[in-house]
Amino acid sequence: MHEWKLAEAKNRLSELVNLVRDEGPQVIRRRSDAFVVLTLEHYHRLIGDVPSFRDHLLSMPDPGDIEFERDPSGMRDVDLGLDDGGAGAGGTRAR
Repeated sequence: MHEWKLAEAKNRLSELVNLVRDEGPQVIRRRSDAFVVLTLEHYHRLIGDVPSFRDHLLSMPDPGDIEFERDPSGMRDVDLGLDDGGAGAGGTRAR
């Protein structure tokens, strides 16, 4: 696998693409970053058969099959800071 500096890869892009096709993935470096150029076929082999987001959502269980229980604990007072005399609607406390 050949490593290329970014400027070199930009100037010799056709050659880089031919090497990717003929020899396999190539690495391009920019400062401390590294990037790999590979064929689409090679990419698909690497990731395998990944379902689309739509297929993933459709494979989820039917929400009607899930039972939810309500939390039986009581509500609590929350101070919204509205009873300090100026802000809000007359010192209302949320419940």
